[in-house]
Amino acid sequence: MLDRFIDRYVRALNLIIALALAAMVVLVFGNVVLRYVFNSGITVSEELSRWLFIWITFLGAVAAIKENAHLGTDMLVSRLPVRGKKVCMVIGQVLMLYITWLFFEGSYKQMKINWDVEAPVTGASMAFFYASGVVFSVCAGFLLALQLLRVLAGKLSEAELVMVKESEEQAELEALQAELARENAAPGKPETRP
Repeated sequence: MLDRFIDRYVRALNLIIALALAAMVVLVFGNVVLRYVFNSGITVSEELSRWLFIWITFLGAVAAIKENAHLGTDMLVSRLPVRGKKVCMVIGQVLMLYITWLFFEGSYKQMKINWDVEAPVTGASMAFFYASGVVFSVCAGFLLALQLLRVLAGKLSEAELVMVKESEEQAELEALQAELARENAAPGKPETRP
């Protein structure tokens, strides 16, 4: 049930990201057309586009944490036995939780400091700008803590203990190999050899 909630939440984040990206395109492209064709422009375009870009970045990072989509190196961890992989994952999760806490603390302080500061063009509170860090920290902290609990409870498979891939191409190759293995292992299907 919790996994279903998290999946829906991440899908909602992806929808928000897509809408924000579409708004950025309309603002920036519309502003360019207005400037060159009509010699006018959208005054708030640059500021809103910058804010949307920041929010897209942080919300995308939350979705990437959920999908284990951040790139890294698995050169050492993939060669360790299961116990070593678990120890490395616990250490990694604890370090990421600590960094997320630091990020939350800094973003929250900046949000409080800038509560009454107005943005130069829109006049909106600058706290909205720093709130992106707070939202990211809370969401990422929850996902990281959940992954840590799953490791400690022994609910992750050995493949899930290696959370990063050397490259996107390697991740795609491994996904294709797993899909081919499932297709070949389907009941009633003769085995094919390359």
